[in-house]
Amino acid sequence: MARHDTPFFPRKTVAWTAEEPPPLRRLSLSLVQMAVLAGILLRCYRALIYGPGSTSFFYLFSTVAVGAIFLFGMVTLHLANYTIRHWLWRAPAFAALASAAEMLTSLALITLNREWYGSAHATFDNWLSLSITILQRNLIAISLFALVLAGVVQVVRFALLKQEHRDSMATAIHAEHERAE
Repeated sequence: MARHDTPFFPRKTVAWTAEEPPPLRRLSLSLVQMAVLAGILLRCYRALIYGPGSTSFFYLFSTVAVGAIFLFGMVTLHLANYTIRHWLWRAPAFAALASAAEMLTSLALITLNREWYGSAHATFDNWLSLSITILQRNLIAISLFALVLAGVVQVVRFALLKQEHRDSMATAIHAEHERAE
């Protein structure tokens, strides 16, 4: 009787293991989750910080700075997972989603009488103007931040290639960028 050697039953098997990224990395890969989380947390932070008693310039400047650092940190965590070419649509999409989350959170805070509009509590009549302000501020700030971050990334990448004496690679990348433009 002839023995048939078929590939259906291999003599040696290889065990494959899938590496699951850590929770923060998994979260940072999702545009929707990162943007929504950033929008909700930022609006709640602002609701806790701002109010009629916050008139000191240093207080207002420092709270705005902390909010900006948080927002730009969340954007950086997300964008760092992708190439700069993808940032062109990811940064404005992040801004739009974060703004939508902020708007909905603002609506909930207005319902709870915890949202401020200047020195008074915001009403549902103020919500549309608040929403437009949020969207404009986020789109401009996040887009400009992503543009500056992309420039910094390119300069650092080029400098590292030069430092490693990989001038030919740096020249090739520079030539590729010139052809793309």
